[in-house]
Amino acid sequence: MIKLTHLKESGEAHMVDVGAKDVTSREAVAEGLIRMQAETLRLIVEGGHKKGDVLAVARVAGIMAAKKTAELIPLCHAIALTAVDIELTADETKSAVYCRATVRTQARTGVEMEALAAVEIALLTIYDMCKGIDRGMTLTDIGLVSKTGGRSGQWHR
Repeated sequence: MIKLTHLKESGEAHMVDVGAKDVTSREAVAEGLIRMQAETLRLIVEGGHKKGDVLAVARVAGIMAAKKTAELIPLCHAIALTAVDIELTADETKSAVYCRATVRTQARTGVEMEALAAVEIALLTIYDMCKGIDRGMTLTDIGLVSKTGGRSGQWHR
């Protein structure tokens, strides 16, 4: 039977004790996209947005989100990250910006939450910067792509 690790037998939430786990190299990759009007994407790509370089700001926001994940997710461990890479790619065929976050660490627990938080906040930042011209944007297809390291080894979607 599968057991939720963040719940005690009594049903109370708790932070999992990872103290006995080995420190290993860990990596997580997450992705997602934000769909928008073609004109909105054009403004982003051409740099014509009055608020500045949307993708540069979103990239920094994604990095900051990965670093602050433990402050946002109640039972998430604070982890020293060794690398955060945010790729933002305009996709004119889908009228969207694709985001891929890769997060690495040497730790006792993984960085899946950090990678997911990075993608979501990067995309939300694009929404925030562009909502004045396109309130109909949609964040979609956000998910974990892969994770490596730790006791459970490798996982790929």
